This record gives sequence, structure tokens and C-alpha cells, in this order.
Amino acid sequence: MKLRSISANSPVRRAQWHALGLSDEDLQKPKIAVVNSSSELAICFSHLDGVAKVVKEAIRAAGGVPFEVRTTAVSDFITGAARQGSYILGGRDLIPNDIEAQVEAAMLDGMVCLTSCDKTPPGHLMAAMRLNIPTLLVIGGYQASGMIDGDHVDVEDLFSGGIGETLGRKGKHSVDAMTRQAIRGPGVCAGMATANTMHSVVEALGMCIAGSAPVRANSDKMFDAARAAGVRIVDMVKEDLTPRQIMTPGAFRNAAAMVQAVSGSINAIKHLQATATEGGLDVDLFDIWEEMGRKVPILTAVRPSGHRRIEEFEDAGGARAMLKQLEPILDTFTVVASGRTMGEDLADAKVLDSEVIRPLDNPVADGPAICILKGSLAPESAVVKLGIPDGKRPESFRGPARVFESTEAAMTAIENGELQKGEVLVLRGQGLKGGPAMGGGASFVLFAIDAAGLARDVAFVTDGQLSGLCLKGLTVAEVSPESAVGGPIGKVRDGDVIDIDVPSRKLDVDVPADQLEGREGPGAEHAVPAEGWLAMYRRDVQPMATGAVLLDLDQKQGS
Repeated sequence: MKLRSISANSPVRRAQWHALGLSDEDLQKPKIAVVNSSSELAICFSHLDGVAKVVKEAIRAAGGVPFEVRTTAVSDFITGAARQGSYILGGRDLIPNDIEAQVEAAMLDGMVCLTSCDKTPPGHLMAAMRLNIPTLLVIGGYQASGMIDGDHVDVEDLFSGGIGETLGRKGKHSVDAMTRQAIRGPGVCAGMATANTMHSVVEALGMCIAGSAPVRANSDKMFDAARAAGVRIVDMVKEDLTPRQIMTPGAFRNAAAMVQAVSGSINAIKHLQATATEGGLDVDLFDIWEEMGRKVPILTAVRPSGHRRIEEFEDAGGARAMLKQLEPILDTFTVVASGRTMGEDLADAKVLDSEVIRPLDNPVADGPAICILKGSLAPESAVVKLGIPDGKRPESFRGPARVFESTEAAMTAIENGELQKGEVLVLRGQGLKGGPAMGGGASFVLFAIDAAGLARDVAFVTDGQLSGLCLKGLTVAEVSPESAVGGPIGKVRDGDVIDIDVPSRKLDVDVPADQLEGREGPGAEHAVPAEGWLAMYRRDVQPMATGAVLLDLDQKQGS
């Protein structure tokens, strides 16, 4: 075992650590970063100090030396308040840089990342690939939700109800009542939105203790996994088992299979692509998504795609049980955090309720849950989430465009009853550079369409992203190239006929190519101004094909 932290020991470094209470014996042990995004701003992260304590104790008991370090904590509903949510995705890329500036700079030997709300799992995975030191993620768990008059109420109900009430359409329960019941404890949003999707992805990649996801926050099960991670990371350092040995192309196929099977969040695609890009892997997640979509049916019906709660999914065996059901089509030779292969790790896995987590020959529905579209309106890619078919949500749509340059304009038009059945609402200027960082405006528009009772009668096309809570009508998101970089979506005019054909994976605008090319796009003005960090993000963010990573120093020098 050759430890980086020992080879970097200088007299002043030793003096610093002696002053922190480390002994000469400690200086010869593996030094492990415990990466903590604890924050009093958001309930998603509020419990992580307690998790960090357990992990540190386990590392010490296993013969390592833990160092707790703090990073940016991005919570969609809290740090998404300013600039129409531009800090949500923009914050993701602060996390790996934050980690690099502490863990790599200090030449620590390994790290355990306490992963919670939507952007921390990809941020941690990106950092793991970049630094390529032994790494484990500890799943922080999901929040408890409440009841009103016998009805279960969670954050999805609150989000939808809040927008509906803004449009003057009151639901069964008041927004005030839901505000008091939807979130009843620490952790991420309940349901198979982006956070629980990404937690399940972490397990499919092999980057956590087996059986960790999803999990009730602050449960005994969560703390048991945290202790096990603290012990295991010390052995991983001794074995030199690194993320690039675990997160191989086969592991990314397994992760894509997981997301398709749980009908998870479309945001997983760009997060996995960003992780692969950070590791220098030559994999195209958009192609992998289509490949796995042809193989993987939908095997569970967790909200927002279906009627089951995330607690039911966990109690049925969670992500590990899902991997067991998917085993015949997985790459079971990938190495996971235990040091064994995926197949070896799944040998004793059990499905505790095969109605909640179905076998391949008895799915909830045929797949795919998520499709990649291309065409004259999306030459590079666009994403559509179909979820579980209900016989009412269309998979094809052809109609005239109603184009909006801002969330506010689209919301006003919906509120005033100007959006007509048969139209395709086009919201642009919401992309990686236009947003910037894709913002959160598209999600509000989608919920407004649903609240107006139009989700099955109009289609929605945007170069923005959607919350993992969103599954309303036929919606095509993350159209690339985006409007702000000259993509065709920026040249669509009111009345242009848009053709969405999911079965053939096409997204077209019925305008001759030369005519479309000759049109002027929107001006250089952005709906959301960007200063400081967001200005740097807008300047440096790369296209969706990279997962929206930022330029590193070598790329900048070579450009």
C-alpha cells in the first residue's frame, strides 16, 4: 500500500496535523476525506452532520484517519430561488471543483461522499472520476411525508398544487395545509424524482455499499450503510480500487438500465454523461439510452410515473432488488465497491415483493420509459419521458407552434387562456447558455399546462430541463443545439408545424431546411442576466453531448 498522503508529508504539514491532535502513528495511516454538504439552508442536507460523525468513527475504527471537508450544497427548492433556478445545475459543477480544491490539493488517499439532493450525487461521481482515488458514496436518504384527511401528501403534490392555485384552480387540499404536511423530516424529495433516481444509479454503478438505495433518511439502515462505508473505504485504499476501475462502459449501461426500469428522471442522462466525460470515457450516453431502452421494460410504478410510494420500493428490496430482476441483461462482470463483480454481489440479493418490483417477464409496462429524439428541430438530441402508458398520453403530436422567449410570457399566456388545444408550446432560451444552466422555468410551465387542463391536448417543446417530478403530457426537453447557440429551435416561428413522433424517435419542424437556416435567431439578449459564477458558467459550459461539463485548464489552453 503506497499512500499519497504519506509521500506528501513535509515538516510543516506534519506540524499542522500534530496540532490537530494526530499522532505519529496516525500520520502513517490512510487519510480519508469525508465530503459533507451539510447545510442549514435546506432540509435535504440538515442531517448530514450526524451521518459524517458515524462515518468518521467507522474510518478511525478501521485504521484510517478521517478529515471532514465541506462543499457547496445545492437544493432545487432553496438555492433555485434566484435567477429562475439557474444556480441549480450551475451548482452541480461547483461540487467537483470544490472537492478537487481540498481533497486533491491535500493529496488525501480516498474519500467518502455524503450524497443527498439532486446535484450532489453527480457532483460526487464527477469528482470521483476526476480525482480517481478510492471513493464511496453514502446515500443520505429521502424525507418522510405526511397525510391530510387520510390522503398522502408529498412535495410533488405541493409543487403541482401551488402552481394550480396561482392560476386560480384550487385542488382538494389547500396549499397552506400541504405546506405543513408535505415534508416531515430530513432528506431528499420522496418519489422517483431526480434524487432517488440518482441514488439508485449510484448503486447500479457500484459506487456505494450494496443495498444502500433508496433509504429512509436517519433510519437504522442508512446509518448501518454509513458505518459499512467508513470501514470499506480503508480497505479500498489498501486495495487501490479506484472509480475508473468501477465506472466502466458496462457500469454505465447498468445505470441506464436502472433508470429505464424505474422510469426515473431524465436528468440522469446528462449527469451520467458528465461523469463519463470527467473520467475520459469514450461513451455516448444518448446512444446507450436508446440501446437499453430497447431491452428494458418498466418494472416498477413509483410516483411520479405510477401510484406507488418510494417507501414501497425500498421495502420491496430497492435498487438492489431491481438489479436482481435486471440481472439477465446487465453486465455482471463489472467490478463494484466490494471488490467483487456485480454478478457475485447479486448472488444473495432478494426481491421481497415481486408486485412492486416486477420480473422481466411480467413488467408494469413495455419500455422505454425515456427516449432520445433527433430531427430537424433537434439535430443533436432531445429527451422525452413517456413513463408508464395510460392510454391517454399521446406519443405522437403534430401542430402549430406557439413560441415564447421567457417563462413569464408562457405562464401569462396559459393563465389568460391563450394557449389553444392542438398547439405546440415552444419555450426557448432556457438551455445551458441561454438559461443559463437550464434554470427551472420549464418545469413551472409544464405544471401550468397541466393545471390548465391542457396536458393531453397540447405538446410542449423546450431547450430547458425538467424537474424529476415532472411527468405531464407529451413534453420534449433539453432540445440540442439550444436556441442561444443557433439551434433550430431558435428559428421556429409562430404557426410553424412541429411534428413529434416518439415511435420513430423524430422531432421535426415542417419548414424547408434552407428556409429555416436563413432565418435569424433570437438576439443576444438573455431572459436571465448572468453575473459572477453564472457568467463564468455561461461562458465555459460545454454542449449537452458532454453532459454539460465545464472546460478544464488544458482545454482552455488548447482552444
